[in-house]
Amino acid sequence: MSQINVVVVGAGVIGLSTALVLSKHKNLNVTVVSKHMPGDYDIEYASPWAGANFMPVGKESSKLRAFEKASWPEVDRLCREIPEAGIHYQECRVYGRKKDEGTTVGIWFQELMKEDPWFKDLMPELRILDKSELPPSCDTGMVFKSVCINTAIYLPWLLGQCLKNNVIIKRGVLTHISEAPSYHSTGNASIIMNCTGLLTSKLGGVMDTTVYPGRGQIAVVRNKPGAMHTTSGTDDGSDEAMYIMQRAAGGGTIIGGCLQHGSWEGEVDPNLANRILQRAVDICPSLAPKTGKVTELSVIRHGVGLRPMREGGIRLEKERIGKDWVVHNYGHAGYGYQSSWGSAWEAERLVLEILEKEGKRAKL
Repeated sequence: MSQINVVVVGAGVIGLSTALVLSKHKNLNVTVVSKHMPGDYDIEYASPWAGANFMPVGKESSKLRAFEKASWPEVDRLCREIPEAGIHYQECRVYGRKKDEGTTVGIWFQELMKEDPWFKDLMPELRILDKSELPPSCDTGMVFKSVCINTAIYLPWLLGQCLKNNVIIKRGVLTHISEAPSYHSTGNASIIMNCTGLLTSKLGGVMDTTVYPGRGQIAVVRNKPGAMHTTSGTDDGSDEAMYIMQRAAGGGTIIGGCLQHGSWEGEVDPNLANRILQRAVDICPSLAPKTGKVTELSVIRHGVGLRPMREGGIRLEKERIGKDWVVHNYGHAGYGYQSSWGSAWEAERLVLEILEKEGKRAKL
């Protein structure tokens, strides 16, 4: 059986999921090369900073919605069957305020705030909240069963599954996409998977000017919220958000946040940090049951991550760059985990198309 060499550039949740899916084909010889790896905490490397939960937000006819629909059954299966992946179920409570319509965060959470959501048959145990169940400041709400992922467990689990399937993992800093094949374990590759996220904006041969950072700031605390919570906006600014989720397996509770388009600022804003904590306590009193004050929160750390935003949404398509076939899989913004499997399977389909065009076949 002739081997077909594939190099995946990027080791975030998209890159590792894509590598894992491709590695299940026996004649695909996969190498992952990346500047950042699980265990790193760097402003350019979005995946470790994510919450990471599953709250469908894809708009009609978008790639994101299709990938969310495809990904949920697999995320659900992993939660039920693979405890070592670091995923657990959690009730998700979503609250809407009519005055947030059209704001940065309101647009971000637009699909979540509809009273007849498209995902009503996708997410388990979904129901619309009665007015009596809403916080005083909110006009609408729903609750459904979702998951929260401990990224510090899940990313190494993905990498470990890749290693189990004989994927080679390498560190490397590419300046041009054409350098990728030389990082393959054999020194050459016929297919490149571009999963470089935000760094696609700086990668020679691609230089996608529609990719930009969506700055997010979070706090991680030891306190338990009892459920996930999010609102459609805040009174502290149109790009400030309120979301709370408890990661699986001792990962702490993530409290956020903001969506600051175009900001590369990596330092924590202490004033924003205070507002983030105060909003969380206000909407979720169970975080501070004794005093109801921010001082009751036991903070593990504050952090900043840059979501890989892209005008026009996810780019998932194949392209010839020089003599190389490149499959682009990036632009997942803040939705990488909840669209990762659908994206990986679509990337796989494009690889199979390339092989068919070249008169080759992948073998499971």
